[in-house]
This record gives sequence, structure tokens and C-alpha cells, in this order.
Amino acid sequence: MYSVTQRIRNIKQPRGGYIMPRNFNAKDFGAIPPNDMHVETIHASLVGLAVDYLARFMLGADVKSAFQISTIGAWAMDNFDKSMCHCANAHKLCEQIKGLDDVSIIAACKLVGYDSAFRAGPIAYRPVENIQPDRATCENIREMVKSSLEFFRVYGPVTRERIVFPGGYTETVSSGDGDFMTADTIWDFKCSVRPPQSKDTLQIVMYWLMGLHSICSAEFEKVTKFGFFNPRLAKIYTLNVANVSPETLHEIEVQVIGYSVDDALF
Repeated sequence: MYSVTQRIRNIKQPRGGYIMPRNFNAKDFGAIPPNDMHVETIHASLVGLAVDYLARFMLGADVKSAFQISTIGAWAMDNFDKSMCHCANAHKLCEQIKGLDDVSIIAACKLVGYDSAFRAGPIAYRPVENIQPDRATCENIREMVKSSLEFFRVYGPVTRERIVFPGGYTETVSSGDGDFMTADTIWDFKCSVRPPQSKDTLQIVMYWLMGLHSICSAEFEKVTKFGFFNPRLAKIYTLNVANVSPETLHEIEVQVIGYSVDDALF
């Protein structure tokens, strides 16, 4: 059994991808961060997680809810490595997160280092004390969070976040969670230096299809667009659901996610 992202890595898509990225409409939004990502002193994946979770926190979630995956990862590390007090350290980092000041951002960057223990297992964990964002990195993160908050002001409100799909998983794809939904769009946040790739477009369509198969299907039936927001590139990318052929959706349902032909919706 795979997560959504693992499943995508283990299949071969048609030439150009099931859902071609070039079919998405691109639109400028917000400001490009003041410093090039190559000056950042921590891995881009940590930057992306920090932006995502800090945006959730600034939108009103309590810090432990916004950084839920991180705190679960710390708990997993405590069970794996009894010589360290990872949960206590995660709690201390949570207490330092108050807003978008440098102290909060540095604590957030360290805290998201625990995500790997949850997403890939404790063996993937690397000591969070080695995560040291400098001033330029903090400034980039701060500006990307601000851009994210403006995005939600314009395109919100958020109707669902950290989306899971009870009843929609299969024996092939047994886990995976989406980022956000608004009234008519399912959104994925990317802080990549590249526009959406075929693996990204397939991922967001898989989330939508799994939502339609889940116990929350009524909410996903209202979705008319797929969307990506990239605060690093200051871009929004959208595609109307109606522009994806039923034949493509059927193939993704059956061949990629693993629904039976009888259970397929397309």
C-alpha cells in the first residue's frame, strides 16, 4: 500500500502526464520573495512546510493544530529513540511561535524537521537542532506567509484544510492528505522554484477523486477547479474540472488509485 505521493513515484504516466501542466492557466499574485532561494540556509522542503504551517497558524489555528504533523513526528521519535525528549523539545518550540518575527520563524523551521519522522519514518529524521535559518531565509519565509495570507483574503474563506479522505482510500492508496479547499476549488500549496509538474497535477486530481469516493463526497461535488498557489513564484495556476476528460479520470481512478471498474465514478 502506498501514500498518494509514493504511488505517483511508482507509476509511469503517459507522455506529458495524465493532467498536462501546460493546460493550467497561470496568473501573477503577490510579490516574489526578496532573496533568491539559493541563499537560504535550510532545505527547500523545510521552507515550504514552515510557510504552510505558519500560514495556518496566522489564519487562526492554534500552534499545535497548525504543526500537528510535526508534533506527531516528535512523538514517533520519542517511541523510537528513548535517549532524547523529542516531545518536550517540540512543545518548547511550539511555545516560541508567536507570529512572523525571526524567533517564531526559526522555531517553526526547527519544528517542521520532525515531519520526516511521521511522513517517512523515524529512520529519515535528522536532528532539528542542526536546522539554522539565517536572516535572509527568515525574510523569505515571512514574505511568503504574508503572500499566502493575502491569497486567502482574496480567494477564501477556507472550507477545509489538511484534507483526509475517510472511505476514499483503497488497498493501493492507503494514505495521503490535501492542503486546502475553498468553496469551489481544491488547492495545493507549492513553494517550488518550478511551476506545477505532472506529478503535482496528478496528485491534486487524485485528492479530488478520493474525496468524491469518501464519506465527504458532497463537499467535493462542489469543486469546479483545481488550483495551485506558489508564493515563491508569486503565481496561481488553475484548471477547470470540466477540462479533464472522463476517460482520463476513469483511468486514474482504476489504474492509479485502485478502485474497481464497478466502483469508478467516471
